[in-house]
Parts: sequence; C-alpha cells; structure tokens
Amino acid sequence: MSSVIMGIVNATPDSFSDGGRYLDADAAIAHGLSLAASGAHIIDIGGESTRPGAVRVDLPEEQARVLPVISALAARGVAVSIDTMNASTAAAAVDAGARYVNDVSGGLADPEMLAAVASGSADLILGHWRGPSDEMYARAEYSDLAREVTVELGERVRAAAAAGISPDRLILDPGIGFGKTPEQSWTTLHHLPRIRALGYRVLVGTSRKRFLTTALDADANEERRDLATAVTSVLAVQSGAWGVRVHNVAATRDALAVVDAWNEAGESTWTT
Repeated sequence: MSSVIMGIVNATPDSFSDGGRYLDADAAIAHGLSLAASGAHIIDIGGESTRPGAVRVDLPEEQARVLPVISALAARGVAVSIDTMNASTAAAAVDAGARYVNDVSGGLADPEMLAAVASGSADLILGHWRGPSDEMYARAEYSDLAREVTVELGERVRAAAAAGISPDRLILDPGIGFGKTPEQSWTTLHHLPRIRALGYRVLVGTSRKRFLTTALDADANEERRDLATAVTSVLAVQSGAWGVRVHNVAATRDALAVVDAWNEAGESTWTT
C-alpha cells in the first residue's frame, strides 16, 4: 500500500504526547534520524505546540528550537517539513533545507504565510482550521460537517493559488481534532474521499489524538493509542490519503506492510 509516512518530532516542552523529550536539539536530531531509519519519508519538525489550550510561542524561541534541527537533518539528506503557523519561521526553515511547510491554520494565522511559501519551492500543507488552540472547540459547530470542511479547504486552495502557489505544491490536511469534537473527527475521517475529490494530495494526522480514546477508553496509554493510530492510518490510506503523520513510524509502517501482503496474496492465483 503506497503511502508517505511523515514522522513527528516535537521540539517543544509542552506537546500533548511527548512534550519535553526532544526539546534539546541533539535529542531532536537523533530522534529524527531514528524515525527516518524506521521508514519515515518526511520528518516534520515543530517548535510550537498546537495541543488544545496551548499558548503561542514567540518567534525567536520557535526558530531557536527548530532551525538547528532542520539544518542538521537536511544536511544528512532527510526530507524535512516545518510545522509552523508563522511566515518568517517557514521562510527561515526553507532556507535551512525544509522541503515542506506544514501550516495547521492553512495560512489563516499569519497573513504573510502564503506569500512567503510562494516565493520559495517548498510544498505547502494546508490544514483545516477554525481558530487558535486556546479556543480549539469554540467554533466546532457545523450544519453539514463534510461539506463545510471540504468547502473551507477549497477556499484555502484558492487563496494559495491567488498567492502564486501552483496546485502541484499543495497538500490538504482535514485537521483531525482541530475545531472538531471527537465525534466530528471520526465523521471527517469517514468522508475523506470527499476531500480527496478536490484533486489534491491529502495528509491525515490522527496520531495519539484524544478522539481515539472514544473508541478505546479515556486512559488508553501511548502503546494503545499508537495501535489505534496505525489502524486509522491504514484506513485513511485506503480512503485515498497520500500520506499519514505519526509519532510511531514503525507501527504504521508495519501496519501498511501487512495490508500490502494481504492485497498481494489476493492477486495471486489459487491453485490446488
């Protein structure tokens, strides 16, 4: 099953899953290299948490966290993505070697973002977003969830095009957990084919997110969330996703490999 796996490195003290583990640049670099060795095609580096209730980080601090990591990984031939909502950080990251800009706000948080990306060569991941993390669920009201998410992503595509970003550089992220209740996140995943029908690559990030516990239980540990992540990642790819963004690369890699083996066996002739 062909899919891009994006491995997550949070160079932050407060990310919901692994805050503080990779705040040190050397630890973040080592983790990025480990994820790449485990099968990640892209390493996504973030210096600002977007968990519910997270407080924004000032630009010098964000850039101090991510730029040394990006430079080191890019120098080793790793395909790097910068996870940021700030245009100046995105531009600096691309200068340091990032090939992707992952903006969970879809260019809404910083009005300079689309122009900054347009001036370079990096691909842009546009997330579905309805406001900052400190009011994550305040705007989670929809009359037709699938239609509204699709329409709002389409609006971001048109804004990117108007800024001069070509369609082949765009990737859409339905924003699982962003401005969506757990039930709405499940519904969004179910309707991924509608987002894919817009004609762009789709990246799905379910990794360790809180909505997964509604299918497990509220105190599900990291290992169980990683298993649920691998399952939802496989289902997302089967629904047309170009890529999946995960913390545990090996688990998702193995899950995709198992599906490949299953499908390949079904294509062979059964003889007795």
